[in-house]
Amino acid sequence: MKQPLIRVIIPAYNEQDSITKVIKDIPDIVTETIVVNNNSVDKTPKNAKNAGATVLSETKMGYGYACLKGINYIISNNLETDIVVFLDGDYSDYPEQLVEIIAPIINNDIDFVIGSRVKRLRESGSMTPQQVFGNWLATFLMKLFFNAKFTDLGPFRAIKFEKLLALNMEDKTYGWTVEMQLKVIKKKYSYVEVPVKYRNRIGVSKVSGTIKGTILAGVKILSWIFKYSFK
Repeated sequence: MKQPLIRVIIPAYNEQDSITKVIKDIPDIVTETIVVNNNSVDKTPKNAKNAGATVLSETKMGYGYACLKGINYIISNNLETDIVVFLDGDYSDYPEQLVEIIAPIINNDIDFVIGSRVKRLRESGSMTPQQVFGNWLATFLMKLFFNAKFTDLGPFRAIKFEKLLALNMEDKTYGWTVEMQLKVIKKKYSYVEVPVKYRNRIGVSKVSGTIKGTILAGVKILSWIFKYSFK
């Protein structure tokens, strides 16, 4: 592959204290960093813009809504793009590892790469017990039903843009990551996982940090898996 055109999409809701750090740590090989402000009531959009990102606004609340907004921006502006990287705005991931995330796509023509938050590289307390269990259950079921090799539902991920469009992503909220992985399996895309570091996020998680968020995410993830297991 020639030097690829890489765009990063970062959904962000009230991440004013972390978003600048995330953007500043993204490697220079990235063509454009797109922050999708999802109804923040703090300085998230201002800080993101000052850090050099393209800032979009999505008023419908939901991780999937924000991701779709970023994708539609690329499409509607006819922006040539080879690889899209999804990254959270809470600084729990290490943006500089983007180089490692995209390497299998560039060097081995892999379609899809997950940053796997392996235990040996995780900071203590960076994933809640319910997150660890939820990831284990979801990936166990994907292995059971589809013989998948995934070990994580990590949000730090990269995919060839043309392959992403072919997935016809639908989920608007908590099921975005697992929907992508299930569709990658169904379409028989090539995929690998790359071990990544993971630290305690800045601020409180909107999903795992609340009982409601944890339950809703769990229900959505399991519903996607069972929906595809009977297709």
